[in-house]
Amino acid sequence: MTDYQKLLRISTTGKSLHNITRKIEDTVAESGVETGLCVIFLRHTSASLLIQENADPDVLEDLANFMAKLVPESAQYIHDTEGSDDMPAHIRTVLTHTSEMIPINRGHLVLGTWQGIYIWEHRQRNHARELVIHISGS
Repeated sequence: MTDYQKLLRISTTGKSLHNITRKIEDTVAESGVETGLCVIFLRHTSASLLIQENADPDVLEDLANFMAKLVPESAQYIHDTEGSDDMPAHIRTVLTHTSEMIPINRGHLVLGTWQGIYIWEHRQRNHARELVIHISGS
């Protein structure tokens, strides 16, 4: 049994979805694990992890538009310490999640044909986000 852990720092460019699939696949390859589990944990409360469509960018745009309507920045929130996008970002993270678990088989993530892994940045400005990748297996 092997345990492998790595910290990845990802720069985001404001409110958008950032495809990190290749970075996670590279980390799985570095681990040498052939069969196991990859746990990805995002160490933030105003961004999310998401497994979603990676073929048609319209899907990601529709998701972003839906979330903007569901959790508008124009609402009157009490918590606005870091600006008008602060509390909406926290709510969006509550509605999504900050971790994913993906099986590994034959040294590769067992993602579906059209699945990609994304950091969903909910804040307006750029951020440096940290991911902890933990891989267990043989």
